[in-house]
Amino acid sequence: MTSDFTPAPLIPALDFANRQIPAHGSMGVDYEARVDFHRLREYRLGRAMKSLEASECGAFLLFDFYNIRYTTQTWIGGALGDKMSRYALLMPDGKPHLWDFGSASKHHKLFAPWLHEGHSHAGMLGLRGAIHPEVGLMKEAVSVIKGMLTDAGVVNDPIGVDIVEPAFLFEMQAQGLKVVDIQQHMLDARAIKSVDEIMLLSQAAAMVDGVYQDIVDVLKPGIRENEIVALAAKRLYEMGSDQVEAINAVSGERCNPHPHNFSDKIIRPGDQAFFDIIHSFNGYRTCYYRTFSVGSSTPPQHDAYRRAREWMDLAIAKVRPGVGTDEVAALWPKAQEFGFANEMDAFGLQFGHGLGLGLHERPIISRLNSMTHPVEIQAGMVFALETYCPASDGVSAARIEEEVVITDNGAQVLTRFPAQELFIANPY
Repeated sequence: MTSDFTPAPLIPALDFANRQIPAHGSMGVDYEARVDFHRLREYRLGRAMKSLEASECGAFLLFDFYNIRYTTQTWIGGALGDKMSRYALLMPDGKPHLWDFGSASKHHKLFAPWLHEGHSHAGMLGLRGAIHPEVGLMKEAVSVIKGMLTDAGVVNDPIGVDIVEPAFLFEMQAQGLKVVDIQQHMLDARAIKSVDEIMLLSQAAAMVDGVYQDIVDVLKPGIRENEIVALAAKRLYEMGSDQVEAINAVSGERCNPHPHNFSDKIIRPGDQAFFDIIHSFNGYRTCYYRTFSVGSSTPPQHDAYRRAREWMDLAIAKVRPGVGTDEVAALWPKAQEFGFANEMDAFGLQFGHGLGLGLHERPIISRLNSMTHPVEIQAGMVFALETYCPASDGVSAARIEEEVVITDNGAQVLTRFPAQELFIANPY
């Protein structure tokens, strides 16, 4: 397929091998080169267009709200972003069409001038079935899309879709469109981060650095897990977070096995406690665990932490361009070695995952998938590495996570709150 789209020169994955990645504030200034959002938009659209050109498709129809943001540079609140009513059409001219929720489309016309004239539309497909398909909204939407594809001369080519409601898929097929899955193409496009994406990820991590200081200041007997969650969410929004997606707060007997949530448990003297802070700054996410002991600690807690840290340090030392994700996963213990029946049961504990607009991007590193289907690590990838070790007391556990940027010289760590040794919060 021949494309008439000419992208701006792509920005390389910035060589941070010899200098520290900055974590600027949220202000734009005239005296430093900071995040260039125009450059960011050009980079992301250019990567998506290269994926379209490399595919068999005439167009990509995108419902995944991270892919929509990546290609159209637009976003609305999470309450509406996941209702499957926002969608974007990416065609060979490189000028995406966007259908958005009601008045959001009018807002885009005023404040998102990179969307071309006539390319921002109001759209409604049914709010995940709340409006029955019999009403005809999906049928009408597919008819409009088919008309655009016809005008562009690609209606007979396969149309790539990332995620879709069954009713919409069936309607596309009923109107004679050939639908194929292109989620893999979009994940590949998003895997290599630009200079601006890396700086936004660094800023997001720096915000969590500060939140962990706030947490250790109040992490004393009597405080509840949900109070820590409230404190962290409030602080993040004060610092400019645009979404606090989730905060895990896990303490005492809840540490082993890991429940991946928080509760109203009262934290007690000597508890081990770990937290995961997942938020986004200008769309770019963190996944950032830290483990503490409250007031005092025990030899089993220290031993578990030491082992989790060793597994982490081995992985950080290993990751660099050209290394396979199977080589990283092989450094971590097998599921049976830390109390699980198989790798599915233990998934997400010895784990790595890409970070970007989405929480789980390329690469995914785990014994569950990487040993048989490894991915080559490349410069410009940004991902989190997570380790977990249950303590011999049967209750406590250590959980550590570091976010890394892959440079030509290896990994640079974005997550800075101290984690080389078990941190005792407010020791007696």
